[in-house]
This record gives sequence, C-alpha cells and structure tokens, in this order.
Amino acid sequence: MQVNLPNAHNRQQAIGSLEAVPQSIRALLNANGFDPINVPGPQDWLANHPEPGQTFQQFLDSHPNRPEQIRRTIYLQPLERFSAPGPSLRDLKKWTEAFFAMPVHVREEIDYRTAGITSRINSSSGKRQLLTADILHLLSTQLPGDAYCLLGITMQDLYPDPSWNFVFGEASLRDRVGVYSFARYDPLFYGEDSSDRGQLILRRSCKVLAHETGHMFGIAHCIYFRCIMNGSNHLAESDARPPHLCPVDLRKLYWSISFDPISRYAHLREFCREVGFNDEAQWIDTQLTRVPQS
Repeated sequence: MQVNLPNAHNRQQAIGSLEAVPQSIRALLNANGFDPINVPGPQDWLANHPEPGQTFQQFLDSHPNRPEQIRRTIYLQPLERFSAPGPSLRDLKKWTEAFFAMPVHVREEIDYRTAGITSRINSSSGKRQLLTADILHLLSTQLPGDAYCLLGITMQDLYPDPSWNFVFGEASLRDRVGVYSFARYDPLFYGEDSSDRGQLILRRSCKVLAHETGHMFGIAHCIYFRCIMNGSNHLAESDARPPHLCPVDLRKLYWSISFDPISRYAHLREFCREVGFNDEAQWIDTQLTRVPQS
C-alpha cells in the first residue's frame, strides 16, 4: 500500500506558528533538529493503519484533557510485585516524572490473583493473561482525588476480549485510567535471551509508558517525525521509535502542562545518564545547544 507521508511544509504546518512562543523555547521546537518519519514497510503501522495525523491546531481544537490545579499527579498502580529483570518501579517513576514534568506516585501493589480480575492461559504462548476490562473497572473505582490519571502496570500479558490473542495495553480517557503490560518486552517471552536483558526491558517499558500516557493527554499518533508517539505494529517497529517527542508533540505537551522545556530536558538527561541510555543523553545535549545563551 502506497503511503503518502507529510513533506517539510506539512511538518512545519503541523508545528504551527511559533511567534507567541518564547525565544528560548522556540529553538527546541525547530524542525531542523528532528528526523522525518521513516517510510513504512509493508508490515509497519502506517501501511496497515492509515492515519491523517494531528497538527498542533487540531490538538487544541479537540479540547484535550489538561492537568488542573488539584488533578496534577500521575499514579502508577503495579498489579503485582515487580522484581528483576522487570523494570524497576523507582526507574519508571523517575522516568515518568522527568518526561511529563509532573508529580508521580507509585501505589502499593495490588495482587491481581485476589482482586477479582479474570485471567486465562493463552493457548499459543502458554502464558497467563489478564482481562483489561476488569482491570480498567477496578482502577476507575480507585482513582485518587488529585490524580490526573491512574495507570496500571504489569508483567502479566493482557487480552481485551476472549476473541483476541493479546493486547499491549488499553485505556479509558473518559475515566482517566489505563493498563499496560511489559510482558512482551522481555526477550524471554519469546524464548530468546539478551546480554542487556534488564536494560532492554527498561528501555522498552519507559517508551511504552510515555507513549500510552501521551495518549491520556489527547496526543494522537505522530505521522510527521520520528517520535515516541509514532504508531507501531510490531516489536521491531516499537524498538525503532526514539524515546523523545518530536516538535509537534512536544509543543502539545508543553501547552498541556506548562513546564520549562529546558529544565525538562535536563531532568531527562540526568535520568538517561543514570540508567545508561547514553545515546538519548547525547541527543538531549545536542538539543540543548540549540537554546540561545542569555
């Protein structure tokens, strides 16, 4: 299937006019620092799910959810006790805080086995799976008063309906809850191993957590640049996504949260250096050199 991708003019239009944006921040929204989205292969997302994209103006016109004075905390709800080689809850918290520049709280784990959540054994993988509808209902009854959103996280596989094989995650924007599985980000799920298995799981988990939480802010899939909000149809395509926002989606998140983009990048760089995401830390260094010195 032929996919018509945006050109440079389309990408600039998607970012929109930056005249009202402070000069220091404007430099971080310059398209020159970002790569255009890759031409999709036959198995990739855009080849199978044609999407029109979402410009910054279209994002505003959709009247997306926005953090309020009280509802400003992102809650993470583990559905079991996390242990190595699964991602560290401390690392997931620090990543989410840095990425969204909002307070993040990790709640005490819920034991999915005693929480009334339907489960099954997948006939193909032989792995246990949890029914997303039950989890979303449970989370919707436990939403804290100061929560922007409540996100269930698990190392168990998920399924949304008996007729489906699996799903990576599911969310209800209306109820401000979501659930995401990191199970299929572990190479051992597929009977493989990796010398950097722990870091690979952490990198994949951080990216999917940022991508799916981005949807909670009303940010649609990106078709303009290589971006963490690109859709993905398979694990290799997900791995190819960069762990950062493009200028279109960075502007959307900046409008939603009103953070200091320079400080946000600095905190992300600190986290990346701490956990060994060295390529991303270097990329952030390059971005920050674009900021005019006062």
